[in-house]
Amino acid sequence: MALPTRELQPKNQYGDTIQETPPPGTQNDPLIAKGLQRVQYIGILGLAIALIAVIGFFSRRVEYAILFAITLSVILIVFFLTL
Repeated sequence: MALPTRELQPKNQYGDTIQETPPPGTQNDPLIAKGLQRVQYIGILGLAIALIAVIGFFSRRVEYAILFAITLSVILIVFFLTL
């Protein structure tokens, strides 16, 4: 009884060649967005300001509570990072 050993072996998708990876920093991957982090931060800040403005339109108390919480959070973050 002969066993099918050739059929059970994994197939090498690259053939019999060895491919080297390029050194770091030389890869140009079009799926990685580089240099867009500043735009993302500006967009997030704009959305936060718009959200606070919309909430302030409906309720001043909620707007003041949110602004107080954000201010207190920033002060505490700066305080704990400088320790």
